Amino acid sequence: MRAFFAVDLPEALAPAVADAQAPFADASGVAPVDPERAHVTLKFCGDVADAADESADAEGSAPALDAVIAAGERAVDRAGVAPFDCEVEGLGVFPSREYISVVWSGVDAGTAELTALHDALEAETTALGVDPADHAFTPHVTLARVGDASGAEAVRRALDAEDPEVGTFSVDEIRLVESTLTPSGPEYDAVREFGLD
Repeated sequence: MRAFFAVDLPEALAPAVADAQAPFADASGVAPVDPERAHVTLKFCGDVADAADESADAEGSAPALDAVIAAGERAVDRAGVAPFDCEVEGLGVFPSREYISVVWSGVDAGTAELTALHDALEAETTALGVDPADHAFTPHVTLARVGDASGAEAVRRALDAEDPEVGTFSVDEIRLVESTLTPSGPEYDAVREFGLD
């Protein structure tokens, strides 16, 4: 299974996520994410072998689910982050304004705590053989993915004209999430929750 660690936005913020997407949601080549599945990804793990996969312990294979769960527990302890408030606002893009593939809303309050959790998860999961991140961690909520230049122009107009406030919410846990790709978009299922002390 494909898995990642994340902080989920509460469903109460879904309308505000949809409002932030509205200026470019209907543009050609732009695929908005489901507002009810909005989250901040802390660490993408890629393929994880569940208990039924007997190759989990083989050299060079995907790490076992139990090992990833244990790594999540160690990471939360290592980060030492207490429950905190997270504020999501504004618009940004990856990798650049000239070539846009992802549109996101950034994190203001809560950046330090999310970064501490990311750093701890990065250390614990790469020790299991998970690929290290290939870019600096920028805590954000993905709003849309952009597939062609016509969509990118609509996003650039929004960058110049909009400054959405998605909202503030309390974070008292992180989750290990299974991501299943489907023709209508990814489906997410929580595998395990890790409470913050």
